[in-house]
Amino acid sequence: MADERRIGVAEVQIAGGARGEAGSHARTPDLPTRGPPNTEKSLAVRGHLSYEYRALHHCMAGKRVIVIGAGPGGLAAAGILANRGFDVTVLEKGDRVGGRNAELKLGDYSFDTGPTFLHQKFCLDEIFADMDRDSADYLDFVKLDPMTRLSWADGASLETSFDQEKMEGNIASVFPGEEEGFRRFMAEQGPKLRAIYPCLQKPYHKLTAYVRSELLKVIPYIATTKSVVEELEKYFTDDRLKLAFTFQSKYLGMSPWKCPALFTILSYTEYKFGIYHTQGGLCRISHAFAKAAEECGAEIRLEAPVKSMEFEGRNVSRVILESGETLDCDDVVMNADYAHAVTNLMNGRGKSEEELRGKKFSCSTFMIYLGLDKIYRDEPHHHVIFADDYHRNVAEVGGEKIVSDDVSVYIRNSSVTDPTVAPDGHSQLYLLVPTINTRAGHDWDEIGPEFRERVLKRVEEKTGMKDLRDHIVEEAIISPADWRDKGSIFMGATFNLAHTIDQMMYLRPHNRMQGFDNLYLVGGGTHPGSGLPTIFESARISSGMLCEARGVAYEKSDLASAVMAQ
Repeated sequence: MADERRIGVAEVQIAGGARGEAGSHARTPDLPTRGPPNTEKSLAVRGHLSYEYRALHHCMAGKRVIVIGAGPGGLAAAGILANRGFDVTVLEKGDRVGGRNAELKLGDYSFDTGPTFLHQKFCLDEIFADMDRDSADYLDFVKLDPMTRLSWADGASLETSFDQEKMEGNIASVFPGEEEGFRRFMAEQGPKLRAIYPCLQKPYHKLTAYVRSELLKVIPYIATTKSVVEELEKYFTDDRLKLAFTFQSKYLGMSPWKCPALFTILSYTEYKFGIYHTQGGLCRISHAFAKAAEECGAEIRLEAPVKSMEFEGRNVSRVILESGETLDCDDVVMNADYAHAVTNLMNGRGKSEEELRGKKFSCSTFMIYLGLDKIYRDEPHHHVIFADDYHRNVAEVGGEKIVSDDVSVYIRNSSVTDPTVAPDGHSQLYLLVPTINTRAGHDWDEIGPEFRERVLKRVEEKTGMKDLRDHIVEEAIISPADWRDKGSIFMGATFNLAHTIDQMMYLRPHNRMQGFDNLYLVGGGTHPGSGLPTIFESARISSGMLCEARGVAYEKSDLASAVMAQ
């Protein structure tokens, strides 16, 4: 039994939002007042011009760019643009960088608020390369093997690996005869990804973009009504094994029975390129971006919430802070939640809430963050426990009406890999349950405590952590309503707009916002979509469009081609 139990809904700041209410026994987390770590880095990198030199020669671009929001997309754009001579100021309403990628502190325990999987590491490396830097100088990467443990209701369990030979053996031991389908899947999905990937690197703000030669090559993959599940039927017969290649649609907040078939590339990228952890948590990615962006000359202002923007014709002319301060600007990069921003920050020039509610949105998540006085060393870094009736569960989540009583649980036990996130002999546990967004208006203050009990009971029943509740010393909870109210996330839809065919590419909010000449979007609400790799790419796309509009050279680094050719 833990000597001291501090359990309740802790006072948690979400994505730089307002603070939540503390439970009677909850400990208020210590939130960092500044994002970047104390990483020493020479300003003259790889023979390129130092910031001091650029500061004297801002005539290269000379334009002031305001970035609203210090999420990973906003920070990436800030660094890329500052490195090309723009006068960049990042405005973050919270007291830390990262947005949904921020650090959450509970006493001596450190958590990632949101993303915990780093896929396609080369996308991250390209951001640093575009700032004339090397990611290895800022982050300590660990490639995970096994990547994830998958557990089904019947007791079957599969360890996944990026080592194809090992993965074939794991499949053969649990699903005999299915390994040949895995070989075919890996052989056929590679060309598909190589065809699709260039299309994820280009903007789609004009219909003429659809006649690009690279897009014509992928029409067979896009112009299909098949779902991810239906596509996987070509390779596997066991419904359980199909889930090992379809649950990744949850990264988009979608059901694999509705997610377009082209997104089988998500599971392919896992099994081809692997999954990484960054020591200290994935929140260190935003810290590192902030550090690099500041080295490039960007200014990052914390606790600087934006109230609105002012416009002159098709241009944003200034940004108004809640303090009353006014900042003139030449360009704006919007990294706030898309739907929240266009309904709250655009001074009547955005969209109505009613109009946005007509769009399709992703699910939400119910989060439990636990500081433990014990380390469960037999539990893996990543563990997905599927609902007993997974199809019904995802249908209820996607239906946006019923809070499913049969839950799937994702567990991140990073202390088995990373000793820096908890005190010696202690660990932290991150529990995520996909659930409905807030469209139906459920009262999470009322249903939250029972839902928490349901989740903890399932974890204790389905893992080796039978005494989990006896070892909790710190706890915080974020419900869908918290994401909405404290995180400024429209309808609590943590994965943003759904990634249906009618909400992708040209039909998704454009990287340069329609109707404006100097307002750019980055993040999960614009093209290419949600998830860290695509958010990184949105920063490159929007930065490229801004540079082109201002006549500033931006030759994007290309590390992906060599990796994909392997």
